[in-house]
Amino acid sequence: MSDSSDKDAGPGATRDDATARMADQARRGAEQMRDAFNEHVVDPARRAGEAMRASGERIAQNGSALGSTIIDQAEANAREAFAALRSAAGARDLTEVMRIQGDYLRQQGQRSMEQAREIGQLIMQFGREAIHPAGKTERDETDDG
Repeated sequence: MSDSSDKDAGPGATRDDATARMADQARRGAEQMRDAFNEHVVDPARRAGEAMRASGERIAQNGSALGSTIIDQAEANAREAFAALRSAAGARDLTEVMRIQGDYLRQQGQRSMEQAREIGQLIMQFGREAIHPAGKTERDETDDG
């Protein structure tokens, strides 16, 4: 009887070893799959989320800067308009009123062009920053891809 139990122990032991090796291989395979999933899916998704968050913050900052610039320009325009009104109110005759009004309109036209140019430059700067975030150049983007 003991001979037959020894024979049974031999193949069972090798079967247990094979099962353990297969379980070990399956575990390593699962770890490799998890690492590959993290590297190719989770990490890029995390980086994309961080980039979107940073982009959202830049958009908010840019919108705030643009709004402040527009308010500053409107304030300057109002100041100039009231200065022209004060001058016109103190004019001695209609000819002087017409000259003050003409000067104001000419200056306002120049101011409007300068202000439009300033707003256009801000918008172009914001666009460049959106395409090439701070610290990242075209070469960096080519290297990433």
